Amino acid sequence: MRELRFTLVSDGSSDKALLPVLSWLLETNRPDWLIHPDWADLRRLPRPPRDLTERIARAVELYPCDLLFVHRDAENQSRASRVAEIESAYAHASEQIDAERRPALVCAVPVRMLEAWLLIEEGTLRWAAENPKGRMAIELPAVRVLEDMADPKLRLHNLLVTASGLSGRRLKRFNVHSAIHRVADRIEDYSPLRSLPAFRELEQELMGCLASLE
Repeated sequence: MRELRFTLVSDGSSDKALLPVLSWLLETNRPDWLIHPDWADLRRLPRPPRDLTERIARAVELYPCDLLFVHRDAENQSRASRVAEIESAYAHASEQIDAERRPALVCAVPVRMLEAWLLIEEGTLRWAAENPKGRMAIELPAVRVLEDMADPKLRLHNLLVTASGLSGRRLKRFNVHSAIHRVADRIEDYSPLRSLPAFRELEQELMGCLASLE
């Protein structure tokens, strides 16, 4: 069986939630491959990288891989400008990486924020909020508008808090960031996101990289 190792370089630790999305894409498109995911945790280095170029170089050094996903939320930038930013940083980082250790690059750029891609299953949100049988009304946005939302992170946070049914001191102990990671891990089918342009572009770019690795 063909094995593939991939590493995710992200903006912050919360974006580690992108790993299950990327694993799903790889496992769906190459079901006969054994996928090994990793997240480049560079926070505890004696001298944490200061910019994206340095983060990429250190990630490849410490987390060797065949495929490197570099994540940036588009936020108020266009996807094209974020992709150009990533590709420029990768090109500069490549000068510090031996050619035989240089992985293929895929730019992972959700429009707005990653959290928009997690707003697709009501049952999963209730489960992640540790209240699967709760009856509090939570209304997920239609998939078609996910990329148009102004603040999907806040929307996801609020929905998880509502779904938890907690209040007072118990609510203060509720870890919404852990709940977000549970959402990402629990979703088994991300195919509804294929209706979104940014997700389609990610999958198309990934398919091109996989073809080059075969």
